[in-house]
Amino acid sequence: MATTPQEKRIILKNIDQDGYTRDIDCYLANGGYEVLKQTVTKDPADLCKEIETSGLRGRGGAGFPCGMKWKFLDRKSGKPIYLVCNADESEPGTFKDRQIIHKDPHQLIEGMMCSAFAIQAACAYIYIRGEFPEGAKILEEAIEEARKKNFVGKNICGTKYSCEIYVHRGAGAYICGEETGLIESLEGKRAYPRIKPPFFPAVLGLYQCPTAVNNVETLCNVKHVFDMGGEEYAKIGKPGNTGTRILCVSGHVKKPGYYEFEVGSLTLGQLIYDVCGGLPEGRTLKAVIPGGSSAKVLRADERYTGKTKSGEEFDWSLEDIPLDFDSLMAAGSMAGSGGVIVMDDTTDMVEALGNINAFYAHESCGQCTPCREGSLWMKKITTRMLEGQPRLEDVDLLKSVADQIAGRTICAFGEACAWPTQSFVLKFRDEFIAKAEKQIKESSPSREPALAETE
Repeated sequence: MATTPQEKRIILKNIDQDGYTRDIDCYLANGGYEVLKQTVTKDPADLCKEIETSGLRGRGGAGFPCGMKWKFLDRKSGKPIYLVCNADESEPGTFKDRQIIHKDPHQLIEGMMCSAFAIQAACAYIYIRGEFPEGAKILEEAIEEARKKNFVGKNICGTKYSCEIYVHRGAGAYICGEETGLIESLEGKRAYPRIKPPFFPAVLGLYQCPTAVNNVETLCNVKHVFDMGGEEYAKIGKPGNTGTRILCVSGHVKKPGYYEFEVGSLTLGQLIYDVCGGLPEGRTLKAVIPGGSSAKVLRADERYTGKTKSGEEFDWSLEDIPLDFDSLMAAGSMAGSGGVIVMDDTTDMVEALGNINAFYAHESCGQCTPCREGSLWMKKITTRMLEGQPRLEDVDLLKSVADQIAGRTICAFGEACAWPTQSFVLKFRDEFIAKAEKQIKESSPSREPALAETE
């Protein structure tokens, strides 16, 4: 068996260390803002090339190349460029960005200022989730500390470059994690995602100006790319999946928490059993959601075969799947936001899906009919199955509704709410049918499940 790699803490290097505090004096004593001082002396175009060379991919969910996103910015429009930090961490199972904000806010601020200078942003915003009031307060205090030291605001580090950072609190809507919905909310409007095209943020973003929207962890990585150089950063992890990734592990493991590893350096099995101490005593692994609740569920007793993005054939058990963007996609799911949810054999999969469906039905913004109506229908069907009023045809009806949502909405929320249902019913169809048959029999002992009438 391969030796489990050790954590490689880059973003989390100082977090949880004895004596480390979030104030600026402690951050400076540990080398803070030294990268920014060097960054503002360099050519912004060269800095953007370093990000491209590094292969840094977005850590918020989509895994889109950061360098490419910056490259798309319309620098010829004559309009000001904006940088927006997406701190609306609302994906169930994900809690990494909150740790950075609460325990090392200056790392985020330095990463943002380095990014802002590279893209020559006129102004930067941190859009933070409404349920993080303490995080917003911490960021406000940290920005004020940085401003007094000339790291934020006018003439940064004694140069001619000026850029202010503002904290904007959301109202606690999941849809604001979608970049165009976030922009609409930041402008003071209802968070209805925009149609792309034409409203790609890089061209028509905040105030209809070119805008880069990046995740908290992504922006923290920018500082380290500039520190070590794009080529050196690209040596961490694996080709196409560079750098480190913070993994948030929850569910049925002995040691849930957040861990930072080189991307693709360990497998799901190593994470669950070696890093997180395994399952509770006497339990067996049943399923894993590898990238937050919107990622498709993976079944433990299944083989995953096919070809990777590079053309290599694979035949994995669930525990063999490498934790990187491309491998998880090849296995039929996604790395997403890094939220790994572990489920053992005590998990009722119908109940688990019912919980997920209730969340997405509540969080739909309501702009698109398939999502607005479909998410509610899926919730109603799973609720009916759980409350003892199921129909056998509900199993197929549930998947049919999900199939008619995915790919038919303005933003990716349609996929986010449809993928769990599609994968749960596909992977655990036998359990859904058994649940329906059992409850039909209990509610009417004389009634044969197979002969259940259509209402």
